[in-house]
Amino acid sequence: MDGLESDFNLRVVLVSFKQCLNEKEEVLLDHYLAGWRGLVRFLNSLGAVFSFVSKDVTAKLQVMERLRGGPQREHYSSLQAMVAYEVGHQLVDLTRRSRHPDSGCRTVLRLHRALRWLQLFLEGLRTSPEDARTAVLCTDSYNASLAAYHPWIIRRAVTVAFCTLPTRKVFLEAMNVGSPQQAVEMLGEALPFIERVYSVSQELYAKHSLLDLP
Repeated sequence: MDGLESDFNLRVVLVSFKQCLNEKEEVLLDHYLAGWRGLVRFLNSLGAVFSFVSKDVTAKLQVMERLRGGPQREHYSSLQAMVAYEVGHQLVDLTRRSRHPDSGCRTVLRLHRALRWLQLFLEGLRTSPEDARTAVLCTDSYNASLAAYHPWIIRRAVTVAFCTLPTRKVFLEAMNVGSPQQAVEMLGEALPFIERVYSVSQELYAKHSLLDLP
C-alpha cells in the first residue's frame, strides 16, 4: 500500500454512509459521494484487479460532482430531490440513451448497483471462515449483483481476474482498523449503514420505475 493510501481507514468510510441518511431518510448526495470516494481508495489499494469497477465509479463520481457544482445544484442535494427534479423535467432517458446520457438518475443507478456488489462482498468477508477463498466470495457477490448488467465477455474476464485476489487476511488487514478480528467486528457494526442506504435508494428507484435505465 503506497503513501496515498497510508491514512486510509475503511471504518471511517463505512461509517460515513451513516451520515448519508437524514431524519427523513433522504440520501444526502455529498455524503454518498464522499463514501464512494473512500471505497475507491480501498479498491485501488488492493491492486489492479478491481479497476473494472473503480475506473467506472470514478467517472460516475465526476459526473455527479459536476451536477452538484452546477447551476442546478440545489436539485442535487439529495437523491430524492434529484429524482423529483430530473423525472419531473423529463431529464432522464427512460427507454434508450439519447438526449440525457449522463443524467444524475442513470449515473447514481450505476453507483447503486456497484454498491450492492461491494456490500455483498464485504459481508462475505465478514461471515466467512479464515480459509475462505476470496475469489469464490467475490465471484458469488458479482454474480448476485453486477454480472446481470455486463456482457458475457466482461463477465468472463472479471471472474478470471478474481482468481488473482489476495487472501481473506490480506483484505481484512488492508482495511487499516487493526487485526483481522477487529476488521470483522468493524464490518459487523458498519455494513448495516450501507445496507440501509442501498435499501432506501432501491425503494426510491423502484417507485419511479428507474431500476432499468439504459
